[in-house]
Amino acid sequence: MKTAFITGITGQDGSYLAEFLLEKGYRVVGMTRRTSTDAHERIRHLADRIDIVSGDLLDQMSMTKIIGDAAPDEVYNLAAQSFVPTSWDQPVLTGEFTALGVTRVLEAVRAVNPKIRFYQASSSEMFGKVHEVPQRETTPFYPRSPYGVAKVYGHWITVNYRESYNLFATSGILFNHESPRRGREFVTRKITDGVARIKLGLASELRLGNLDAQRDWGFAGDYVRAMWMMLQHHEARDFVIATGRTHAVRDFVRLAFAAADIPDYERYVVLDSRFVRPAEVDLLVGDPGEAKRLLGWEPEVPFEALVEMMVRADLDRLKKDT
Repeated sequence: MKTAFITGITGQDGSYLAEFLLEKGYRVVGMTRRTSTDAHERIRHLADRIDIVSGDLLDQMSMTKIIGDAAPDEVYNLAAQSFVPTSWDQPVLTGEFTALGVTRVLEAVRAVNPKIRFYQASSSEMFGKVHEVPQRETTPFYPRSPYGVAKVYGHWITVNYRESYNLFATSGILFNHESPRRGREFVTRKITDGVARIKLGLASELRLGNLDAQRDWGFAGDYVRAMWMMLQHHEARDFVIATGRTHAVRDFVRLAFAAADIPDYERYVVLDSRFVRPAEVDLLVGDPGEAKRLLGWEPEVPFEALVEMMVRADLDRLKKDT
């Protein structure tokens, strides 16, 4: 039985990855930060099948001890301050977790067992003000937020450890991936939750920022499968994981209202300048050609089905709560 260690296991990706690895027969160890509130909602159904340990990406000693005790074959570093708007309000903390946190995990791997295979969650936000369309593994980075800058550091320190210490360290440059487990602060879930509330008479409007921003959206469950495939590959290298299709926020809104059988979505949407980024990323669309060619990975859930899945889940949840 292989052992996988996951930082950020309580997040959207961590919960789907834990499920996927358990199905593959792994022992799964997940790290969470000790808090006074319960943040285990997404993994509560897995509680009796995974091991949870308390640790902190800000503490090098705790990272080394935890990885030493877990003795994993694979480490998936998914933990980060991952909400882009918050990175402007807390740029230093974002750098500590999202950038230097990667170094601490890599140092722990190097100290405990350099044969451990390491996965770093890189992000399409690193491309920012894009130099080419679509974006691929060789596209230069031009981040447009403290989060994007921190992710660039995490990406390049992973490359550095791979080349300097011969670690099997790989980064997945994941484009936007969503699910019913996405936090409600993110625009996609804000939309589907808002649409569900309007449908059930619990709200009368949906306040949003830039409806023209374009993203390459996929299903989180498909993307965690790509993470695992990267660590099974014979060579440590970085991959863009994306659908290759781009849609505007406006398209997501239109499909979400349609999924709830609400016509004339414009009458419910209110543009609010508070939700516009200081430096906008206008267009992100990835080229997953290398992942398809070398890993055999392809997304299975199309964009339209993803939006409907999220709206249905929010409708079901709100109906239970009311």
